[in-house]
Amino acid sequence: MNRLPRLALPLVTSFSAVCALAAVYAQRPPIQITADLSDAPRKLYHAEIDLPVTAGPLTLTMPRWIPGNHRPTGPVEEITGVVFTANGQPIQWRRDDVDLYQFHLIVPNGVSTIHAHLDCIVTKRVSQKLAVLEWEKLLLYPASTPVRDIPIQPSLIVPAGWGIGTALTPIGSGSYPVPAAGSTTHYAATNVEQLQDSAVITGQYFHEFPLAPSITPKHFIDVASDYPEDSNLRPAVLAALNNLVRETDALYGSHHYNVYHFLLTLSDVAGNEGLEHGQSSDNGVGEKGYADDAHQLLEAELLPHEFTHSWNGKYRRPVGLYQPDFATAQQGALLWVYEGMTKYLGDLLAARSGLETQAQYRDFLANSEASLEYRPGREWRSTSDTAIAASILRDDGPEWSNWRRGQDYYQEGELLWLDADTLIRKLTQNKKSLDDFQRIFLGKGGNTGPMIVPYNFDELVSDLNMVFPYDWATFLHERVDKINPHADLAGIEQGGYKLVFKDQPNAVSRIVASIGGPRVRGLNCWYSIGLRLGGDGSISDVRWNGPADKARLAPGEKIIAVNGQIFSNDLLRAGIRGAKGNSEPIHLIVQADSFVSMVDLDYHEGERYPALERVEGIPAYLDDITKPLTTPEKAPAAPVNSGQ
Repeated sequence: MNRLPRLALPLVTSFSAVCALAAVYAQRPPIQITADLSDAPRKLYHAEIDLPVTAGPLTLTMPRWIPGNHRPTGPVEEITGVVFTANGQPIQWRRDDVDLYQFHLIVPNGVSTIHAHLDCIVTKRVSQKLAVLEWEKLLLYPASTPVRDIPIQPSLIVPAGWGIGTALTPIGSGSYPVPAAGSTTHYAATNVEQLQDSAVITGQYFHEFPLAPSITPKHFIDVASDYPEDSNLRPAVLAALNNLVRETDALYGSHHYNVYHFLLTLSDVAGNEGLEHGQSSDNGVGEKGYADDAHQLLEAELLPHEFTHSWNGKYRRPVGLYQPDFATAQQGALLWVYEGMTKYLGDLLAARSGLETQAQYRDFLANSEASLEYRPGREWRSTSDTAIAASILRDDGPEWSNWRRGQDYYQEGELLWLDADTLIRKLTQNKKSLDDFQRIFLGKGGNTGPMIVPYNFDELVSDLNMVFPYDWATFLHERVDKINPHADLAGIEQGGYKLVFKDQPNAVSRIVASIGGPRVRGLNCWYSIGLRLGGDGSISDVRWNGPADKARLAPGEKIIAVNGQIFSNDLLRAGIRGAKGNSEPIHLIVQADSFVSMVDLDYHEGERYPALERVEGIPAYLDDITKPLTTPEKAPAAPVNSGQ
């Protein structure tokens, strides 16, 4: 791994820096942008943008590499209706031949402001009753300029009666967060970097709930839903979120935002989402995502994960992932920290806050660890390569994904940081832990407003050594950069547990299967015959070198019969159980395209599902890790300023 110079590039480092930045903004008029979401139910957003200019050639651009996406997802292909005018007269423009995000214009003499109108065709995160705005959908600004140096003042128009959730600071009169019908909500000036980092949700059925009022800065959860009953979150959910804010305050020891808003949409139409921002997070789940304990369990890690990104990913960001503009390619080599450590922290915070139990945490961990242990692609591809190649792995389908590998830096990183945590606890007799590292690594600098302070590998090693002296460079290098045919099981084993396989799914897997939904992929026979199937017998993936692979089955095929009977999930499970301990294969009839063939599966070990089993004689550090740091609050927060 390259050893880069240690960098620190904060947005605001001191009071004098604040004054200097304010002086720059005072000298340079801000871009004025009004985002009009009144057509959101028709899948259209509009923008009116006034840009300060000088006469002569001008190149404007839209964002391409979007922070948090780790790839070039700027929605330029969804932009339409682009018109530039000056003093009411149209200005001709031409798209760049190479960089398709850029627009070239000639500003006439005597013109100090040009106006741009554009429309965005919205394909995701919108329904008849709610909408989400990630500002890159509408942003247009001077190219080849650091985005943190471009002042901009946003305004927002939403459908009548819709509430607004955002971390932007409203100014002027109005009834925020539910503006008066036909009004425009104005927000304080910021810069393009921070505006892109300030998502908005809006909806007809809207509630805003304050969280953990004893904690400063202030925290809120803003909820928009397709149906009125869903946005009024259950008291148990609100109690857990109050605990989450208090647990993060105790864990990280500082804040790097002026206010924090969890933005949550509940919709089967508007899509699933989990996207971090410095002062907020864009979270989208199904319509009933928090309606009961079972649905809540499926989403338990989402809010803690995205909240933790405010510290790990937004405030502290790997050098290669922080670029001065949204045009330069991001480098993902340290995503096993950015995403992997955040997954570790998000999972344990879900347990500490009460969004899930300690036992459920262990079940999730067993599922994650087993999936990595049975990921044959680790025989040729390192964790670091999955991070470096993140931008080309994110949207790949399930076919042979276990051999290709995908965004494994999430789960691999979780096991790595669990290994580090339990190792520190073991070497210090549980007197120190990775919590101490977080207060050093994520807490340095004290309480500030939004900042970006990049880090590199050497800083990780140095900060770990401040907790406990050890050869952390080798520890990390061996787990990240080398080919490891087996998953990192050391953290679980040092934590007093071991991975085992049983003939019944664990409790979490049974709950998830019982509620169905898009995340449930039918029958999971991965650890037995090596198949993942849809409920109709369609094969989504085949484990490389597993029994099904050796029988020449392939993704995209469909099992239509098992042992002479029409396929069902229960019948295939019965076939796997029935073949245990004898020599008779499982007989399948398989459809591939328009052809049908007979396939015999030579497998005789029965059903196998992952679980964690307690090992006596070893301290249960895994249980200590998920114990709350604070005393849980019982009383839920009360709603304020709700929509209809």
